[in-house]
Amino acid sequence: MTLPLSAIRPCLEGAVPAVIATCAGDGTPNVSYISEVHYVDARHVALSFQFFSKTRQNVLENPRATVVVAHAETGAQFKLAVHYLRTEESGPLFECMKAKLAGIASHSGMTGVFKLRGADVYRVESVVEVPGTASAIAATEPVGLADVRAAMARLSAAGDLAGLLDGLLEELQCRFGVSPAMVLMHDPARGTLYSVASRGYPQSGIGAEVRPGEGVIGAAALAGIPIRISHATSEFGYGRAMRHDAERRGATAGIDGEIPFPGLPGSQSQIAVPILAGPRLLGVLFAESTQTARFGYDEEDAFATLASHVGAMAALLEEGGETHEEPAGPLRTLASPAGAPLRIRRYAENDSIFVDEAYLIKGVAGAILWRLLRGHTEERRADYTNRELRLDPSIRLPDISENLEARLILLQRRLEERCPTLRIEKTGRGRFRFHVRRPVLLSEVLR
Repeated sequence: MTLPLSAIRPCLEGAVPAVIATCAGDGTPNVSYISEVHYVDARHVALSFQFFSKTRQNVLENPRATVVVAHAETGAQFKLAVHYLRTEESGPLFECMKAKLAGIASHSGMTGVFKLRGADVYRVESVVEVPGTASAIAATEPVGLADVRAAMARLSAAGDLAGLLDGLLEELQCRFGVSPAMVLMHDPARGTLYSVASRGYPQSGIGAEVRPGEGVIGAAALAGIPIRISHATSEFGYGRAMRHDAERRGATAGIDGEIPFPGLPGSQSQIAVPILAGPRLLGVLFAESTQTARFGYDEEDAFATLASHVGAMAALLEEGGETHEEPAGPLRTLASPAGAPLRIRRYAENDSIFVDEAYLIKGVAGAILWRLLRGHTEERRADYTNRELRLDPSIRLPDISENLEARLILLQRRLEERCPTLRIEKTGRGRFRFHVRRPVLLSEVLR
């Protein structure tokens, strides 16, 4: 009896190598192992093309093959009759399989040996159980649609971007038992992703950056699809330092700061899901675990659904934020603060801000902070609107996809963690107050 391909998705995780049988053009059979059988959709799988082997030659001569996959826990085996269609050497499917293969290689001690050349896409013509093997796949507790629905209802009630992102991480932890996790937002002007919300890490890592293509997070951002690995892999880890362009050029060595990526020591499973608004990348949802194979297809589907909802909600909040901003009203001035002065230095090249020689923030968020500090020292200014920041040329917001709200969240949380003497307090829709509790001495490096 033919089974639906979806019924054996747990067998397609790569924990047990699959077997593929092919025939040459003259009918000579060949059997070999294959590292990865990847679920594409209800009628297609993709097999990892790693070597120019006899299997590869046979498939090009005769596109029909038989693949046997096994369930890692029960030993149940299933036979797939497949028909070769094409090979993809780049794109979302290739990047997803590349990440997964790196995890398989690391787990099996084959790092440096396994290299994905292409993703061979096959049409699945039938799926049957191999007689004599275990008759049932081990029961696992699925991610319930009711939980996804309840989480989406909670997120729909968010009144601003900060509440939306914090609510997402809280739902993952409380409803799905997933922690640690973080949300990174996309900065299209600099081509990076920066963390604005996290949960479950000893250090929050707010402001830590990842480039598209770097690690699981960067791969998901670049490909625009979920990336999930079940075993630790150095290729898709974040242990190495991530240095910025200015330092690599040597033009401003030493001025740029680095916020360490928090990371989970002993991380074995990772999942990264892009947050999209239509075709536009807003950010990435990332979670990890010390447990191998912690995230399966159910979690991937649930996280992708929630990320899609967050993307739509974020776009609505962004679109309606300026329209519904409260009027500026009378601006408030504050009394002069007392105490030892806070020495704050700005590097104009990339708006890096240092407080008492310690790196705080850079980029657009750094430019915003510098604008607020100048307003404090020159005008005794305290109250601001998002609208005026958008229109301020000194901040140099990108023309498109500026996502000011995310940058304000980043700045507010970095100040809370690293410089509580300075504080941003939201006072209404599109309005906030800047508090300075000590005198400040400002200096600039313009080169």
